[in-house]
Amino acid sequence: MKSALVLEGGAMRGLFTAGVIDVLMENGIDFDGAIGVSAGACFGCNIKSKQRGRVLRYSLRFCKDEKYCSFRSLIKTGNLYNAEYSYHTVPNELDIFDTETFQKNPMEFYVVATDANTGQPLYHRCVDGKENDLGWIQASSAIPVFAKAVLVDGYTMYDGGIADPIPYAKMRELGYKKEVLVLTQPKEYRKKPQKYMNVLKRLLYKYPALLQRMENRYQAYNQTLDAIQKEEQAGNIFVIRPPKPLNIGSVCHDPEELKRVYYMGRFEAVKQLKALKEFMQKEL
Repeated sequence: MKSALVLEGGAMRGLFTAGVIDVLMENGIDFDGAIGVSAGACFGCNIKSKQRGRVLRYSLRFCKDEKYCSFRSLIKTGNLYNAEYSYHTVPNELDIFDTETFQKNPMEFYVVATDANTGQPLYHRCVDGKENDLGWIQASSAIPVFAKAVLVDGYTMYDGGIADPIPYAKMRELGYKKEVLVLTQPKEYRKKPQKYMNVLKRLLYKYPALLQRMENRYQAYNQTLDAIQKEEQAGNIFVIRPPKPLNIGSVCHDPEELKRVYYMGRFEAVKQLKALKEFMQKEL
């Protein structure tokens, strides 16, 4: 029975996910496949390259660097997270992303992006961790207004969380029957309607299908959460989530806050480690 790890996004809430995946790596819990959305893609790819601790390390190193993430970057480049610096300089020069291990690891790693023209989810299997894959990871994290649309493989794309924020159903479609989900909101959380839709409609007028998806996103997301909880209660999936709101912004320049969220992820993973190992061993 093929196993899959499903990683939700959530900007800097993704440090919770980073803490979880580091504990998984430390305890030799492997998966046949994984899929990441937005921050889940940016941070989750390190489980395939087996780089425990890398996410926290570079997050702390660059969190105050204006070249990495700043409103100055947004004004200058159109991206809050400077695309050239974040997706090229950092992984290729400053904190090397281990593409060799990434390629050798048999675990399949997928990312999700949203087609700006159709509003539909697009799925990409990362094969080497190099430029094309990094382009898809960037697309998966490209939040409208705070990032420019990303052009890769003939698609114009934005944040994957718009179309498929928790893609456990896609992994089942691909044949992964045993799934572990890492979510970044507490169990009682439900998404509210998109704010500032009138502003978004003026800024993104070229993409009516994307706008419609964004306007209805909260309903689809909440339906997905309801379905996940039913599956969880039935014992069909295993979910690791924060016990309370993480209360960290989409941008965070405070190293202590980044560490706080990361160690919350570690704590929850360790707390559920025994139950997780039992889930991974049982037949469904």
